[in-house]
Amino acid sequence: MSDSILATRRAGLEEAFFARHNEELRQKMLQADAEKFRKEALIAATGIVDDVVLQRLMQLQIGTGTLAALTLVPMVLVAWTDGSISAEERRAILAGANEAGLKPGGPALELLEAWLHTRPAPALFQAWKDYVAALTHTLTPEERRSLESSVLAQAHRVASATGSFLGLTSPISDAENALLRELAHSFHTA
Repeated sequence: MSDSILATRRAGLEEAFFARHNEELRQKMLQADAEKFRKEALIAATGIVDDVVLQRLMQLQIGTGTLAALTLVPMVLVAWTDGSISAEERRAILAGANEAGLKPGGPALELLEAWLHTRPAPALFQAWKDYVAALTHTLTPEERRSLESSVLAQAHRVASATGSFLGLTSPISDAENALLRELAHSFHTA
């Protein structure tokens, strides 16, 4: 075999090796960017900044849509507790939806708008409780506490949105307090 053929084949081999190596590096960079984007989206959707909890949620393939529902359903339920949704509660829910990353015109925001106009069926609360019970079994106690804290803080914000009478009464009704306790209990069922 001549030296020129050997040199050509060697160059081809090196080129193929480095092309494959570069493609692997490119894929790793794309994956890292995608994970960073997912992590930032989860932070926006939940307010959770605990890196361990975020990593665990990503491992469980829980996306922002699921987390948006996980956080929005309790806010909607709390708002409807007294039979209607006040303008303040509506603003608090829409602020929570914005924080969760729901885009105007998107299906999740349309569903939320429907829930703001028509009280959701009780089956929604049961589905939420079932999901939380299943999810909490996959999380460590610290991860569960972090998720619970985030979800309940948003629900509490809606419950507090209407304010108190001249600052003399609690802005949260007895019915809302009972629902907040039931929501919290959902994170601790066996």
